[in-house]
Amino acid sequence: MSLNRNGFWSTATLVALTAGLSAQTPAAPPPSTASSQGPTFKVQVDLVTSDIIVRDEKGNFIPDLKKEEFEIFEDGVKQDISSMTVVTGGRVTNVMAPPPPPPPEGIVLPPSRPRNDVSGRIFLFFVDDLHLQFHNTGRVRDLFKRISKELVHEGDMFGIVSSGPSSIAIDMTYDKTRLDEAIKKMAGSELKPSDIIQGASGAEGPSEVRYRAHVAFSTVNDLLNNLDSVHNRRKALIYVSDGYDFNPFQDSRLGLMDPNSPFAQNEFAKNQNQANSQNGNGSNPATDPFTQQQKQSETFADADLARELGELTRQANRSNVTMYTIDPRGLVGMGDIDEQVDPQQWSEYVRKSQDSLRVIAEETGGIAVVNQNDFSKALKRIDAETSDYYVLGYYSKNPDATRRRRQVEVKIARKGANPWFRKEYVLKPPPKPVSSTKK
Repeated sequence: MSLNRNGFWSTATLVALTAGLSAQTPAAPPPSTASSQGPTFKVQVDLVTSDIIVRDEKGNFIPDLKKEEFEIFEDGVKQDISSMTVVTGGRVTNVMAPPPPPPPEGIVLPPSRPRNDVSGRIFLFFVDDLHLQFHNTGRVRDLFKRISKELVHEGDMFGIVSSGPSSIAIDMTYDKTRLDEAIKKMAGSELKPSDIIQGASGAEGPSEVRYRAHVAFSTVNDLLNNLDSVHNRRKALIYVSDGYDFNPFQDSRLGLMDPNSPFAQNEFAKNQNQANSQNGNGSNPATDPFTQQQKQSETFADADLARELGELTRQANRSNVTMYTIDPRGLVGMGDIDEQVDPQQWSEYVRKSQDSLRVIAEETGGIAVVNQNDFSKALKRIDAETSDYYVLGYYSKNPDATRRRRQVEVKIARKGANPWFRKEYVLKPPPKPVSSTKK
């Protein structure tokens, strides 16, 4: 495995992490060689799978539902259930293999090789050390020790990858000693508030903040793309991070606070604003054109973050991956006294970062463990949700490939059964056409 020039894991390394999973699912048939004289037509029919957790009125899992008791609707149209897998206690109790999609006329497909490993659960741990405080390294390691003891059981397959200098990349494995090895390497390297305030800002705000977030999102996207090939098993991604804010400490960065404030400000911006206020034109930081232009350019920072989080969660839903986000800071109070951050701006920064973790979890059917110190309680819930569930599969009856976003609804005939399921999924983008003309 290799690092790229920025010290982060390359895409090839991330692909290798989930290579073991892809070997458990039927291999795609090799593309046929078409005559150079005739056109080539590509037809693809994908099995849509959805994890469904069904509980009774007391909150207990119902393990004995039959396929006939389920109804799945896509955009209001009832679908034919092609496969159903029941998992109780993290073990598959029945395997109803899906029939292959109807092949296009005139094409004979080779038989797919059978799966030989459908037991246990799949966990992928993402350690976003680019967004973990260094002084919380001990808390992060303690959290993963709890995960090793309380969440990962015998027979569970897991992998670990980090976003930054911890340089963790553990292939999918059943060996828990690999998790213990990774824990020793975990170390936070998040930017301090003073680094953000005194750092350089680009046209859209602090450039280093966005760069680090893009590295984290790109890493997770690559993992989700590779998990897409795994079917009939619940896939959970445990996302450990302090969260994201594209526009942190704006008044401090732009020097818009009172010059006599005891809290940290960007020295260059503060001095520039003071000079402008004394230039005889009566200008002040609140009305200075340059400062206002910079502030206006950062207006859409929150919208940009929401868009990128939306792309991440849509990819997770396409891959049928549930993401559970954990903020290892626990119950967050005031900022570090050495940083001298304005309390109001610190509270806003914490709120936005925690909200970003809530979006990732809630939009993919998971839970966000934020602003709480009882990690054991949260891990027990994650353990329960990943141990007892159904996986239903169907081939969509909607042939319109332009309708990429599909609404999903699941109904159960049995009285008192309350299902949880993902509400929608998004089709993969169509493959780019390959030109047959050689230049």
